[in-house]
Amino acid sequence: MYRTRVAAVLAVVTAASLLVAPHVQAAPAQQIQWQKCFDTSPPGFPAGGERLECGSFTAPMDWNNPRNGKTITIAVSRLTPLNSTAKTTIFTNPGGPGIPGLIIPLLYLDRPKLSGNAEIIGIDVRGTGASTNVACGIDNPERATDPRDRSKANLDLIYGGMDLFAKSCQTKSGELGRYVTTDQTVKDFDLLRQILGKRKVSLLMYSGGTWMGAHYATYFPKTLDKIVLDSNVEFTRPWQNAFDDWGMGFERRFRLDFLPWVAKYDDIYHLGKTAEEVRQSYERTRAKLNEQPVQRPEALYDGVELDFMLRGTLYQKAAFVQGAQIFAGLAGTAPGPIEVQPPIVVAQAATTYSILCNDTPFSGDRKFLEREAAVNGAKWPLVGYYQLMGPCAFWDRPNVELKQPTGIGVPTTLMVQSVHDPSTTYEGAQRAHENFKNSVMLTVNDEGDHGIYGFGNKCVADIVESYFIDGVTPTKDLTCPGVPLPTPADAGQKSLSTARQLATQLGW
Repeated sequence: MYRTRVAAVLAVVTAASLLVAPHVQAAPAQQIQWQKCFDTSPPGFPAGGERLECGSFTAPMDWNNPRNGKTITIAVSRLTPLNSTAKTTIFTNPGGPGIPGLIIPLLYLDRPKLSGNAEIIGIDVRGTGASTNVACGIDNPERATDPRDRSKANLDLIYGGMDLFAKSCQTKSGELGRYVTTDQTVKDFDLLRQILGKRKVSLLMYSGGTWMGAHYATYFPKTLDKIVLDSNVEFTRPWQNAFDDWGMGFERRFRLDFLPWVAKYDDIYHLGKTAEEVRQSYERTRAKLNEQPVQRPEALYDGVELDFMLRGTLYQKAAFVQGAQIFAGLAGTAPGPIEVQPPIVVAQAATTYSILCNDTPFSGDRKFLEREAAVNGAKWPLVGYYQLMGPCAFWDRPNVELKQPTGIGVPTTLMVQSVHDPSTTYEGAQRAHENFKNSVMLTVNDEGDHGIYGFGNKCVADIVESYFIDGVTPTKDLTCPGVPLPTPADAGQKSLSTARQLATQLGW
């Protein structure tokens, strides 16, 4: 029912008169016909969810050749203040890259200073969600076999799978796949700004979205008011370099935060009284699952699936309780719950790889990947053997030249970063901060969550909202304390993944 409703809303678009070139600033003859995304707020949604409006607009498939007449549809949403005029318009992005963003504005309904004074825009970027999609046709081979097995036969499976996946993505995505890039997407964003009739907009971008935010600021610096980049990828270097700390970041979060937390509650989980004992329980359980996988309602668990479950657990402390329960259930030390994390949909994965592999060159071949995995896996066994960027070694990359983010001429950019973020590491964020002029770093100490603003940290919320709404621009680097880890009795809190869970519930 909800999918039908949204599909009908997104189909309502006026005829487009597209810009001749991306630098032209004349307002295009195109309007978004806003309608409610759903008539009543669905079960489990935040109060006020029925206020979310949906619409869409048309953009060139290729901004560098818009006269060819080929177009795509971009789906958008908005949340407007109930009783006041918006002081600013904020474009949001949940990251990925490629995670759909229509639901994101609803995450701020419990932030009245923001949602009561700003028009908040959600966007399904080109390639994903309710926008014109790309697809891969087959599943990512990352889960297909255990990368710790470095035999030739297993390496053939791993890297042959990456090669096949890359070719399938590019074949199934067709012509559009070559234009799912940051260069094209930031031009979609600026077209949206023009359609909305805004001289300037603000940005609130998370995770992989910080890459897009930094590039949008680089392409269109004069169109921006306030910029907040939360949980920062190293956006001043190529994507390949940005993932250099991936294994280290997850291993640090695993060993310094999660394992000691599980050990603290050994009377519940019975996995060990010290972090090292819990880690040994993980290794034993992983080996046991590889010998005899365990079918649970949400998944068939072997060692690889255990790794992925734990990797997902480390993004937010709110997931620690459920992750530890599943871990204990698989170890046979305590009953475990059903995992509720939604799967990654086909279009999202295809968009992720199109952006990662199209945007910047990948240096290396299969032999390079084999050496890199062996080195990183030995140092960081939880995630180090897995190579998210691997398919890019086999990608037929189009001729894409991104502008280099430097921060020169860009308004003050507030970068929010936790010190133990597993996915976008503090070290990478620091390097981006150093290389992006006019940026200010808000470091969140004693914290490892990926996605900070809007998810329970009052110190961070006060600084971000004062910047967005009151115009209080930070002039120097700042710090905030983190939020304590949960107890096993704590209910799950809202996090950055909540938007994807709500979108999955609607079938979006």
